[in-house]
Amino acid sequence: MIDRNALPDPLAGLPFDDDKLHEECGVFGVFGHQDAAALTALGLHALQHRGQEAAGIVSFDGVQFHTERHVGLVGDSFTARPVIDRLAGTRALGHTRYATHGGSLERNIQPFFAEFSGGGFAVAHNGNLTNALSLRDRLQRHGSIFQSTSDTEVILHLVATSRRERLVEKVIDALRELEGAWSLVCLSGKKMIGCRDPLGVRPLILGDLDGAPILTSESCALDIIGARFVRDIEPGEMVVVTETGIESLRPFPPAKPRFCIFEYVYFSRPDSTVEGRGVYEVRKKIGAELAAESPAAADLVVPVPDSGTPAAIGFAEAAAIPFELGIIRNHYVGRTFIEPSDAIRHMGVRLKHNANRDVLAGKRVVLVDDSIVRGTTSLKIVQMVRDAGAREVHMRIASPPTTDSCFYGVDTPEKSKLIAARMSVAEMAAYIKVDSLAFLSMDGLYRALGKARRDAAQPQFCDACFSGDYPTRLTDMERRDNVRQLSLLAEAG
Repeated sequence: MIDRNALPDPLAGLPFDDDKLHEECGVFGVFGHQDAAALTALGLHALQHRGQEAAGIVSFDGVQFHTERHVGLVGDSFTARPVIDRLAGTRALGHTRYATHGGSLERNIQPFFAEFSGGGFAVAHNGNLTNALSLRDRLQRHGSIFQSTSDTEVILHLVATSRRERLVEKVIDALRELEGAWSLVCLSGKKMIGCRDPLGVRPLILGDLDGAPILTSESCALDIIGARFVRDIEPGEMVVVTETGIESLRPFPPAKPRFCIFEYVYFSRPDSTVEGRGVYEVRKKIGAELAAESPAAADLVVPVPDSGTPAAIGFAEAAAIPFELGIIRNHYVGRTFIEPSDAIRHMGVRLKHNANRDVLAGKRVVLVDDSIVRGTTSLKIVQMVRDAGAREVHMRIASPPTTDSCFYGVDTPEKSKLIAARMSVAEMAAYIKVDSLAFLSMDGLYRALGKARRDAAQPQFCDACFSGDYPTRLTDMERRDNVRQLSLLAEAG
């Protein structure tokens, strides 16, 4: 059993929103529209959920490139007319980020831009390269000088140092050296290039607005500007957009796709369609599967907003238990309290969520959330619901236990800090002080996505955060582990 009194304060030193997984970024590019920069700013606004730390836009006016990169939300920097006016041109590329690789530095804000011998070139990247440090070391040994600590800049240097002649060939040459997950959009003076890694771990779609092609991470970014969804860019596919049309290339050997399953659980906006599936409907099916696998005798089903809401609706419908908003979220919480005093830190969850006492008092409650990462927020929310008078609290999680770190573009704590990696379900239930706790099974998650079960021999999705089954090499991690082992051997000697 876990001695909770022996554990440190779970919120000590942490921001109040540190108990969620965070996507690295969203990308948006438009080619051939007179309002390219304004459309890109709107598209990034729709993709704000994929990264809230910084945003950037690069545009091209036919003669020169223009760049604006700013820390903070899209609306903080890209709503002022002067900013958009400085981004002249009919082609633009944008990026909104949450730092996973390289930290929260202004110099790491994308898109990255450089002047090559053949002209300007910008790149925006969603994902994470698992061999970035190894590639960076090699490039530096050969004279490359880096301006950031982001893995995306590695791509820029690989393109610049390729000995191929044509730009598209240079990009292909660079991408063939990458390991990990990447969906990226590039912009040159004559082309917009979009590509997904051969496994298709991260999303990328093609849209159209009045004949102007758009490449972006999610369909919600098309909806906000009234653009038409054309299709998903397929895993391993490269599309090259020019004034004469769109060319599709297949520069990589075919591979079995492993799209990130957590896009459906949490990352993507519920109003997006991802890989042919409506995210909102998938999350409702997840809730229904959860109700079938782990029923609870209760009076109310209450979501932990906002990410747990669709699954809670599906749970309530399947279980025939009333759905209620027993927790109200404050949508106007910014980052004012990232470094609060100890007294304020303990109020952290209440800055973002507050119990609806009139709904919860005297009731047996099922709380539905998308995941438990560290357990810190769950502990506080459960206590808040009990303080509001709930008679029983049963927690149901709309995904399997998060037992392993992600190395493909998701900001995950190291394995030792994941509560499910060091506690059993019963121990977790005791730690967060619920009457019962249950997670969706892996097969249940696959059933919600239309699969009969998870094929352990050849999984249909990337589910490494739940299974530890990583679909690519983790070169940098292997190198780090080797260094540690050599260090231990040296100490032992």
